[in-house]
Amino acid sequence: MRRIILHCDLNNFYASVECVKNPALKGLPVAVCGNDDDRHGIVLAKSQPAKICGVKTGDTIFEAKKKCKGIIIVQTDFDAYHYYSEIVKDIYAQYTDLIEPFGMDECWLDVSGSTILFGEGEKIANDIRNHIRRETGLTISVGVSFNKVFAKLGSDMKKPDATTVISHENFKEKVWSLPASELLFVGRRTTKTLEKYGIKTIGDIALSQGSFMKKILGKNGFDLWLYANGMDTSPVSHMDSKLIMKSVSRGITCVESLLSVYEAQRVIAELCISVSKGLRREHLLATGIQVAVKDDNLTVKQYSAPLEFPTFSAKELFDGAVAVFLEKHKWKRNIRSLTVRTYNLVYEKIFQQLTVGYDIETHEKHEIVDGTLTKIREKQGRNLVFNGCRLLGTKMPTGKSDYSSLPPASF
Repeated sequence: MRRIILHCDLNNFYASVECVKNPALKGLPVAVCGNDDDRHGIVLAKSQPAKICGVKTGDTIFEAKKKCKGIIIVQTDFDAYHYYSEIVKDIYAQYTDLIEPFGMDECWLDVSGSTILFGEGEKIANDIRNHIRRETGLTISVGVSFNKVFAKLGSDMKKPDATTVISHENFKEKVWSLPASELLFVGRRTTKTLEKYGIKTIGDIALSQGSFMKKILGKNGFDLWLYANGMDTSPVSHMDSKLIMKSVSRGITCVESLLSVYEAQRVIAELCISVSKGLRREHLLATGIQVAVKDDNLTVKQYSAPLEFPTFSAKELFDGAVAVFLEKHKWKRNIRSLTVRTYNLVYEKIFQQLTVGYDIETHEKHEIVDGTLTKIREKQGRNLVFNGCRLLGTKMPTGKSDYSSLPPASF
């Protein structure tokens, strides 16, 4: 069967959602940013008018205001972004069940088996664009091609609200003249390596020898040679398929520097509650814990250790995190931000071998208590039941439904 792959990319997603929530913002320069008072005030997304003014993702709020007078600063609302992301995926599911997310605002769709019902790939892409605009007020750009890599290239070529077709017949004309950095998985370091050998475009990669690409970049280099020549055969996953997450983490930049171990412990306690919630939602247990510390000099240190037993208990995560923090962190400067990360995750129903002397009864009690508290917080709000240490203050930003320094898709 001839493959027809779509890559759907929601345009200026965060900013577009904010304009849907507040129609008065439509057509105005808008930047979605972290809270400047919370010390992570950078641009995470911008509207088309702001982009035209030169505002870029990663600019500070000060830089954005300097580039675009009158720009409107809006704080992030990840609950809303997740809500609209799920609505859009439900629309995709009306056309195919082969849907593979690539972040919150991007998805690949395999519509090879849908043409008999909905027409050819370009028609399906346009129907989906119109459907999403009509139902949500958002717009998407769609790339239509015979593989995933070229479909993603296509969605980047015309923005906003456009469809681009890259076919077997025209891909050399449309793709090969593009900079090598436009190809999926070609980052800054790879781009610099390629430039050393005079490889500047995707066509240069394609016309190189596969063996040479492998020599300078390893297996990734050979894969890039295949991609540039249109030989990507990777499938689009089924919408119900679920890969086990590699880690679950939560981090926070505090509104004021943490001055003592006790202040750091209060923040760690809150982060562990959030990590525990994430693990429970995915039915995962953590076997390792890591604490990342960024000090006032922006120096980052990471400390890791195995947990005594696989767990999603907030209490046991806290005990493990504090233990590794106290053992390994040498306090030289005050702390700006903290992140708790769990890794080496396993499914909760997998058989586990107990170690000699492990107190399984206490472990089960922790899980029961944590599970009950989680249910109460989910129904009544996270502030109904909280750790007593929070009464002493945590220096964490207020008014957030969850603590995170990254969008949910990055966890």
